[in-house]
Amino acid sequence: MVNTINDLLWSPVLVGFIVLCGLYFSFRTRFLQIRHIKEMIKLVTSGKGSDAGVSSFQALAMSLSGRIGVGNIAGTATGIAYGGPGAVFWMWVITFIGASSAYVESTLAQIYKEKQDGKYRGGPAFYIEKGLGWKWFAVIFAVATLLAMAFLMPGIQANSIADSVHNAFGLDQTITGLIVVALVGFTIFGGVKRIAKVAELVVPFMAAGYVLLAIAIIGVNFGDIPTVFGLIFKSAFGAEEMFGGIIGSAVMWGVKRGLYANEAGQGTGAHPAAAAEVSHPAKQGLVQAFSIYLDVFLVVTATALMILFTQQYNVIDEKTGGVITENIQGVEPGAGYTQAAVDTLIPGFGAGFVAIALFFFAFTTIYAYYYIAETNLAYLIRGRFRKIAFIALKLVLLGAIFFGSVKTATTAWAMGDIGLGIMVWLNLIAILFLFKPANIALKDYEEQLKQGKDPEFNSSKYGIKNADFWANGYERSKEKDKRNIS
Repeated sequence: MVNTINDLLWSPVLVGFIVLCGLYFSFRTRFLQIRHIKEMIKLVTSGKGSDAGVSSFQALAMSLSGRIGVGNIAGTATGIAYGGPGAVFWMWVITFIGASSAYVESTLAQIYKEKQDGKYRGGPAFYIEKGLGWKWFAVIFAVATLLAMAFLMPGIQANSIADSVHNAFGLDQTITGLIVVALVGFTIFGGVKRIAKVAELVVPFMAAGYVLLAIAIIGVNFGDIPTVFGLIFKSAFGAEEMFGGIIGSAVMWGVKRGLYANEAGQGTGAHPAAAAEVSHPAKQGLVQAFSIYLDVFLVVTATALMILFTQQYNVIDEKTGGVITENIQGVEPGAGYTQAAVDTLIPGFGAGFVAIALFFFAFTTIYAYYYIAETNLAYLIRGRFRKIAFIALKLVLLGAIFFGSVKTATTAWAMGDIGLGIMVWLNLIAILFLFKPANIALKDYEEQLKQGKDPEFNSSKYGIKNADFWANGYERSKEKDKRNIS
């Protein structure tokens, strides 16, 4: 039953829907993902947090902590195993297309954000209700997200941590589980500001270390650069004789793994985007569009190039089950390819390095899951019971982490995919209907840039309803906040 539902939710129809949405947004915004790259980089390093919101960089780090996870190591390797080297090219393509979807959902999260208990909150449930007036639709999204992010998905990440640490260092999964519970508990009981600070420190460190190792491997195999990149491009279009018969698999696996990694259009990145303190919604939309470039073009590409440059991979024909090319024996598709690749540079180092990388990647992903779950719980429950609900949420998530550490995660993966699948369908439908406010914000932002201004937004100028924070303009909203505090 669970697998049947998953097959329906994650069918090629959904993949096609995501691609078409990305193309639609790209053309309607005149490919903002190209035109505004310079502005994206500028915005990432500018802006400050406040008592109510985090800085643009902290919001970026929080979203990246969710995007950069186990899938960046194991998922990329699996894509190569079943789609061949050409799958990497299609991962790049879908990321480029998806940047526009990331802009739309994150800008909408900013437009329709609200202040609760002195903190900014927002995301798909908020903009579905406020922008479309579909309360029931928003509740379904919030419930599905809460179930997936708080109960099902954290255990999967914890299981990956515990297994990789056990395989590399022999540490019992129970001990690893208790350590992860303690570390996560310390952070999430400190609130969103502490989560943002941890993400701000850990995410750049872990991503930089991983990319530097990939650069070292490429450097050792410098002479193979034309061969490897030629293999990627030729295989993507069926021009490489060896992989010509699986061009369809290359496209499908590249698109699926690219979507899984960048999460554009899924609604997850919109939650931390709403928490940012910015003077214009489009600012955070552009920052989040840039975040999927960092995720895929750095971390996912680092994994792919490590594997391809060292030839530590096999390619399998899904239809027949036959092996098209076999470079290594006794290694299942997944993180083992990355471990084998690292071992070619430093023998015996691969298992330990990948275990540590998985620890950081999965660890920070759990933080992102908690924040997303908390935001949707805040949407569902108002009033005096909220504090009790938040404590219960923390305990449920910590329990899921420990349980996932010591048990297999097969069922949790399947159930978690159902929750995510529902999120994706509902969010894509919502942002298609709500594209107009996001596009208005982009045009307003561009117009103010041309005038040499630091853009600020006023939703009432454009008749955008229920965008309460922006109704009187950014500066007046800030002045109102100061009066309320004093």
